[in-house]
Amino acid sequence: MVVLLVPVVFGLMGFAVDLGRMYSARNDLKNAANSMAQAAAAQLAGTAVSIENATVAGQYAVSNANGRGNLYDFGGLQIGETTGSLNSEAPTLNFFDTAASALGTEGATGGEGGATTAKHVRVTVRGEAPLVFWRFLSLAQEGKLNLVAEAVAGVSAPLCQACGIEPMAVQAVNLEDTVDFGFLPGSRYTLGYLCNGGPNPGALANTVQRVPYVLLNKFNESAQLLAEENTQLYRIGAMGMPANTDANFSCVRYNAEETIWVNAAPLNCNQNRVNTQITTFLCGLAARFDNTTVPAACNAVAETDTILSAATVDSDLADVEDYTAYAGNRRRVITVPIVDTASTATMIVQGFRQFLLEPNANDTTLNVNDANGRVAALYLGSVMPVRAGRFDGCTLTTGPGKVVLHQ
Repeated sequence: MVVLLVPVVFGLMGFAVDLGRMYSARNDLKNAANSMAQAAAAQLAGTAVSIENATVAGQYAVSNANGRGNLYDFGGLQIGETTGSLNSEAPTLNFFDTAASALGTEGATGGEGGATTAKHVRVTVRGEAPLVFWRFLSLAQEGKLNLVAEAVAGVSAPLCQACGIEPMAVQAVNLEDTVDFGFLPGSRYTLGYLCNGGPNPGALANTVQRVPYVLLNKFNESAQLLAEENTQLYRIGAMGMPANTDANFSCVRYNAEETIWVNAAPLNCNQNRVNTQITTFLCGLAARFDNTTVPAACNAVAETDTILSAATVDSDLADVEDYTAYAGNRRRVITVPIVDTASTATMIVQGFRQFLLEPNANDTTLNVNDANGRVAALYLGSVMPVRAGRFDGCTLTTGPGKVVLHQ
């Protein structure tokens, strides 16, 4: 009995070892595909260089140049390279306008997406897993097995709650227009801080009109780091609302009531100035154009060096008329809540839209000293995914989403 069972036991052991190693290698390839798909999808921002940037970002996930690339077979093999006996192919990335097309859903219309329209990516990763015991079988005498892993990622449905965005509550131009709220895609607007009475400040040069905005109250008085009010405003301007376990400090929700930042109340228009808090916020926005210089207006803000060291400058500072020609890293793209009215009373969030900040005329940065808190911005609509948020709990049909894995 023992003699008869020996080959059976060894056969089962070999089956378990090779099968376990095969599944381990396939999971590694799947993790790599997931990482690549998510990294690539985050770069799909509706510009002519989106697919190029997405491809580069996806390849970073399997590049071991920094020692952190995705590997497989117990971390011993690099994806896209060969050991002489085992091979893995360089991953392929394909881009699509719709999730159905990317998933290959039966009946889906449309093929691969263009650079300015692609919102989803499918990644295919192939590699070979080594075999130890199965190579004695006639079907596996080469001692290896071909493995394939796929992942599809893309932009989700419009977010009901957007996190990490800019708390600039921009007043809708036309509330009856639920798609663009009266804004015209591709047109420049002056976003100017709300003031009381008259005369209303004029629009900046080369913009179609002035639209009022206010800062939403996201001051976190219990913050452990960067607790000072103006420091928080500087940081929010430079990098958006920071992550927090309390969504009230890091997120804005559709159809929710919001109030103005307490110490950023509007002044009378004839005073021709804004509170220090608005100037500080503009200094933070300017860090997206230049992270080496603190404007003189914000020299007194604490911890600016710490904030600037973490802030990234946009790689394209040119004055852009056609967004598809923008080639930057999206640091100048801001996602803001659109409200029914910019007010010192309660405001209702109507949705979220995106603008591209433009430099001041004949300059490469913003004018943080603008007496009316004005910035020029190109209206984009909903062109790129935001960092985080929730898309459950509402029925929005238009607005920015976030990157999600579909498969």
